[in-house]
Amino acid sequence: MQNLTLTWQSAGGAAVALYGGAYAASRVRRTSLSALLREAGTLLALFALWQLVGHLSVMSADHALDRASWIHRTESEIGLPDEASWQAAITPYPVLVRLANYYYAVMHFAVMLAVLLWVFLRHRERYAWVRNTVVITTAVCLLVQFIPVAPPRMLPQNGFVDVAAEYGQSVYGGAVGGVVVADQLSAMPSVHVAWCVLAAVAVVRLSSSRLRWAMVLHPVLTVAVVVVTANHFWSDGIVAVVILLLAYAVQAVVARRRGRASVDTEVRPRRTATDQPQQGNPVEQANRPQQVT
Repeated sequence: MQNLTLTWQSAGGAAVALYGGAYAASRVRRTSLSALLREAGTLLALFALWQLVGHLSVMSADHALDRASWIHRTESEIGLPDEASWQAAITPYPVLVRLANYYYAVMHFAVMLAVLLWVFLRHRERYAWVRNTVVITTAVCLLVQFIPVAPPRMLPQNGFVDVAAEYGQSVYGGAVGGVVVADQLSAMPSVHVAWCVLAAVAVVRLSSSRLRWAMVLHPVLTVAVVVVTANHFWSDGIVAVVILLLAYAVQAVVARRRGRASVDTEVRPRRTATDQPQQGNPVEQANRPQQVT
């Protein structure tokens, strides 16, 4: 089960095709279809950029394993649960391991795409908020990922196992000639965790159904999956959530400023010709009888 996810080339090609479809739809005045294709193309372009950044990070891959070892050691010192023990708890169960590998490879992108489509079709007025949060969060995560950090599965001496490779479900290319493929060194922060929390927050905030709380299971499962598959440390997810919170804060500040600007525009009176003080002959104004009150 190799290549369970899109490469940056295929995602980029699909994004270009969607943008082309959006342009064609706009020419025939299919505005809704054009907007939908454009937004889908934007998401795929982000995904392609995420994949590409992983490849670019190999240019400075020195000390990626050292950083990963430091993270694992620091987590132990501050009392976080050992990810290796979590992984050891499921390795005796091949079905669970396979499901975890599949969930890691597919669900982060599939769920985000489904949530964005749902918001676009059912809550169009809030779509920009969700889309912009995705863009800001992903962009900041990509900037951090230019500092290469190896995932836990590359630390067998710490008790971790690359279960995806063992079961033939790895979305990565492994090592070529002893050199680790670059996109394996972008573990910090976890975009998987950022996207799953973002999707859950969007559904809980926008939906009025009681079933919306079931969406909370997605980030719970994702965090468990990225840990037991040894693709991320707890710290990778924590940093991702912090970045997401910063993206929400940026959105809130921008919205507040826009709201204040619109209120100022509505409240501020417009000066017209009748508002201007009447300018006349000073002599006439002096001789004009004053009204007695």
